[in-house]
Amino acid sequence: MKTKKSGSPKWHLIKNILTYTIICLGGVIMLMPFVWMVSTAFKTGAANMVLPPQFIPKEPTTANFTQVFEMFPMLRFLVNSVVVAIVTTLGQMLFCSMAAYAFARIPFWGRDKLFLLYLATMMVPAQVTMIPQFILMKQFGWLDSYAGLIVPTLFSVFGTFLLRQAFMGIPKELEEAAFMDGANHFTIFRKVILPLAKPTFATLGILTFMQSWNSYLWPLIVTSSQEMATLPLGLSLLQGRYGTNYGLMMAGVLISVIPILAVYLFAQKYFIQGMAMSGMKE
Repeated sequence: MKTKKSGSPKWHLIKNILTYTIICLGGVIMLMPFVWMVSTAFKTGAANMVLPPQFIPKEPTTANFTQVFEMFPMLRFLVNSVVVAIVTTLGQMLFCSMAAYAFARIPFWGRDKLFLLYLATMMVPAQVTMIPQFILMKQFGWLDSYAGLIVPTLFSVFGTFLLRQAFMGIPKELEEAAFMDGANHFTIFRKVILPLAKPTFATLGILTFMQSWNSYLWPLIVTSSQEMATLPLGLSLLQGRYGTNYGLMMAGVLISVIPILAVYLFAQKYFIQGMAMSGMKE
């Protein structure tokens, strides 16, 4: 006698349809704020007050983008944000990778305990360290400068942890073979470890760039002039005290989102690989 198979093709089809339907609905819900932002950026002030709301403006306009650059030094804000985000990202990738290599590959007394102590600093809120950092920046004369914006953000416990996990997943036989060929730690770090950890570097780069690009509190504390203000500080100027031009604000926000999307699209193929590598065990 034929045994009845569990799970008929019809049931699997229905299950797949339900799964993809839920995923599509979730995607639409997540995209709604972005769609609304783009729609508002191309509307006039009167069109933004129309009820019911119009997702597709009847008379789209680019006047909001023109006014943003005319009323505020947005180009200067963009340049400041680009410089700070790029230098911070490259600095964290450099310093975190060197620290991660030491914790993952160089044996020394108390290495694991020191790393646990280093990880414990992640439990300290960033707001607690801002006052000491501000005092240091003032003593160094780095207030309202690129140095004050960048130097305190060049080091990351999370970045060190992420790269250490990736380095520990690389086979030690490669390192031993390089030692037998006469290579030193610097050569192994540069020619063996770094090329094999590109996906994790891409992941760290995306996360660091996004964090630096969207940072608001530290630039607000350490800068005092519009010449050194970053884009998040510039966007705060678009909100009026008694009223807000939402079309103008959304145009500025859309300008700030474009670089983030470009960076993510450029490195997205490495993102999932990097998260998978960072989760490998020793």
